[in-house]
Amino acid sequence: MPDLMETLNILAETLPPLDPGMRAFGEKITAATPPEAVDWPLERQRQAWDEVCRSFRAPHPPGLAVSDVAIPGPDGALTLRLYRPPGEGLKPGLLYFHGGGWILGSIETHDDMCAEMAAGADVVVVALDYRLAPENPHPAQFDDCRAALDWVLAEGAAHGIDTSRLIAGGDSAGGQMTAGLSLALRDEGRSDLKGQVLIYPVLGRDMTTPSYRVNATAPSLSREEMAHYLEAFLGKRGSPAWTDKHAVPLLETDYKNLPPAFVTAAGHDPLHDEAMIYAARLAQAGVPVSVRREPALGHSYMRARQVSEPAGAGFAAIVAAIRVLAHEGRVPEES
Repeated sequence: MPDLMETLNILAETLPPLDPGMRAFGEKITAATPPEAVDWPLERQRQAWDEVCRSFRAPHPPGLAVSDVAIPGPDGALTLRLYRPPGEGLKPGLLYFHGGGWILGSIETHDDMCAEMAAGADVVVVALDYRLAPENPHPAQFDDCRAALDWVLAEGAAHGIDTSRLIAGGDSAGGQMTAGLSLALRDEGRSDLKGQVLIYPVLGRDMTTPSYRVNATAPSLSREEMAHYLEAFLGKRGSPAWTDKHAVPLLETDYKNLPPAFVTAAGHDPLHDEAMIYAARLAQAGVPVSVRREPALGHSYMRARQVSEPAGAGFAAIVAAIRVLAHEGRVPEES
């Protein structure tokens, strides 16, 4: 798509400055998990990320009922955390997959954001604590997502979820899982998911895009870090997983009949162009899609929502999109 690539080059070369609040957030992340952290022992990487996430964690909105449920998984029990807003009757559901490069994070690192999504969108959020790479490379995460979906479809009504109004979403690596799951279900002729919410998602494997070029050393996510995450998830380049569209959704050639999508991309993020390319392919295939660009923000901007005005507005737009997709079955108007 030459016209799109020309546009992406222009966007990369004309980025506004990084928002000061986002910059301060990125500097705090870099101080806790510097570029050389990719060479730390895995336990130390995870501990450092858990600690920095705790430092930004916000209290839950009032009135939420939060509970953990153990479900059968492909290789032992998995944990789901359910966030139910107050009110009677069944509510739409959001099956949520957290980010962290497939090797970091948990339902704890994303607890406050999931709580705010549930309260703000009036949906039951079901967050999955999936198996992490590199101990569990692809397709472990894909299989865990399938297990979580199957449980929600079978048991969700007993937990107040209207399974006829179920969407999936995730940030970064969780966006990849959302897209991969959506592709698999479409290929099987299933329409269980009524929408997908992709938040600065990982969708490709091409590190030569304009956004990778200009954001190679971005404070919240660098090219070097992304290369480390991809190899932990997919194995060394050339391994079979690198050619699996469920792991790398931009390998797909047919995007027809996928669920309506809300896609958000951050300008100061190596992954910006992947989100834009995916959204363009959905639109070309006739899939309803709404795109929100955050030109002054970087990767992980949801976590900066309390220290950056644009990040706060971006997070509010995500919550609004979840509400519209889950309750009305349509994408919001682009903003």
